[in-house]
Amino acid sequence: MKHATVTTTMRWGAALFALATIMFLAACAPKKLAAPPPPPPPNATAPTASLSANPNTVDPGQPTTLTWQTTGATDVSIDGIGPVDPIGSRPVTPTESTTYHLIAKGAGGTQDATARVTVNAAPAPAPASASNATEEELFSQSVKDIYFDYDKYEIRPDQQVALQGDAKFLQQHANIRITVEGHSDERGSTEYNLALSANRADTVKNALIQAGVGGDRVKTISYGKEKPFCSESNESCWQQNRRGHFVYEK
Repeated sequence: MKHATVTTTMRWGAALFALATIMFLAACAPKKLAAPPPPPPPNATAPTASLSANPNTVDPGQPTTLTWQTTGATDVSIDGIGPVDPIGSRPVTPTESTTYHLIAKGAGGTQDATARVTVNAAPAPAPASASNATEEELFSQSVKDIYFDYDKYEIRPDQQVALQGDAKFLQQHANIRITVEGHSDERGSTEYNLALSANRADTVKNALIQAGVGGDRVKTISYGKEKPFCSESNESCWQQNRRGHFVYEK
């Protein structure tokens, strides 16, 4: 009986020794170091933006060209125009003095820029001459040409006010007949610009008809680039040549 007790004691001692050995080895085992946190992302560069208008003072009905440049921007827009490319230019014809506001957004934040265009007040006609003005003189004073974007013949949103004013005048003077001349700038072949200008003249005529002007009162003709209003080779001048021009028919 005494031998069995000794044997049991030895077994328990061996078990305790083995457990202690395992715990010792576990404590001595090298510990895995935690991975260092990833480095913070580099700070994104704040966008830059500039906007200018040339010319910045115009007479009523005269176009100007907005030019802008941005860096570090993924979303660029101009109030009243909408989304635009990060770098570009666009002709506009404001009907009143306007401050154009550009907003450039990017990963580094938001930047804006403005350009002011002053529209000169139209000279008021003298009362005596106004009362004696002929229909042709009233036509010349009241009817405004319609301007188009490069290589386009759709009516621009900023030309709708002028078009509506033209239609209203023609409705009030039912005896007046007109010719709408289609014009283009100097770029492109003669044949291409003749076709483009014909589309511009037809677009203006169709818009007048939709506004209530009789189609039999409106003729169209295309001159392409053959009769420019401005002869300089720059965007401001080209814009003056991309137009539907109204001519009073005697």
